[in-house]
Amino acid sequence: MEVTVQLTEKGQRDYQLIRRALEKDDQYAYAELLHHYRDSLYFMMLKMTNDPTDADDLTMEAFGKAFKNLYQYTSEYAFSTWLFKIATNNCIDFMRKKRKKEMTISVGPETDTMQNSAQDYGPDPEEQFIINQKITLIREVVQKLKPHYKKLIELRYFKEYSYEEIVEELGLPLGTVKAQLFRSREFLFNVMKNAQEKI
Repeated sequence: MEVTVQLTEKGQRDYQLIRRALEKDDQYAYAELLHHYRDSLYFMMLKMTNDPTDADDLTMEAFGKAFKNLYQYTSEYAFSTWLFKIATNNCIDFMRKKRKKEMTISVGPETDTMQNSAQDYGPDPEEQFIINQKITLIREVVQKLKPHYKKLIELRYFKEYSYEEIVEELGLPLGTVKAQLFRSREFLFNVMKNAQEKI
């Protein structure tokens, strides 16, 4: 991955962070990339979805996908351009699926069944992986997350709350808690996995 002369000072900074992330197993570099672009990406997602919760979720998903495929990034384009392209495509897919789901729900009576089946998922490999990580490394990345996700992860993994206790603490539906924790786990899983495996 060669540095190109077209890169701005910010691009050079990002390039060095990416090198540290991929070549030196530096999970703090991932956290810094997240810190630099989290807010601007969130506001772009908010503008596209007009829904703060969806914007939060899609921001997490975009970073998760970008970090999982970071080895594919080339300095031909700025990292921010590459990241925002991933986020935009992901958001378009999400909106399309959401519209399709809303149409299905509006004509079908099985909403309770669908909701219950989504709530019955137990711990998955990502959850187990995160539980087994060194807690100090995860805390560093978690500190860079939006307050809502940070609170969820702290309650679930640092304070070891049950799903039901989290529901009571935050006043959220169980399905929402599980879905958002899944996105949080997937994001952290990708960060920690990439840092360890030298993609």
